[in-house]
Amino acid sequence: MDKDESGPRVVVGVDGSPSSYAALSWAVRYAGLVGGVVEAVAVWELPGLYGWSAPAVDMDVDEEETRTRMRQEVTDVLGEEAAGSVRTRVVHGNAADVLLRAAEGAETLVVGSRGRGGFKRALLGSVSQHVSQHATCPVVIVRSQDH
Repeated sequence: MDKDESGPRVVVGVDGSPSSYAALSWAVRYAGLVGGVVEAVAVWELPGLYGWSAPAVDMDVDEEETRTRMRQEVTDVLGEEAAGSVRTRVVHGNAADVLLRAAEGAETLVVGSRGRGGFKRALLGSVSQHVSQHATCPVVIVRSQDH
């Protein structure tokens, strides 16, 4: 749990989808209202890593690429000035589990209604549905304008 004296923590999941960008914008506006700090979390996984034999890959390459892409996306969505006030974290693991752990002790957890793998007709993505049922803090689910 992050003990930050600067105010409440607003955790937001960012995955490159339009609804996660809407969630990021919402989280920044909300944090401004409550005097909080935004912690944007991106989760990465290596496909096939969970079999009995892991592929021979450099895991740091994927993580660094994710960090770079996330910093750029946060800047693209919020602008240079606002992006500077957002803490970013890149974590390896299952998206729902990572977000639930990151949100422990937070003021709120903000997620998009559908992530990158969402079906067009689905009302909620699997991650947003899972965290809404299991989070220990309030969860805000944000839809993008193109839904």
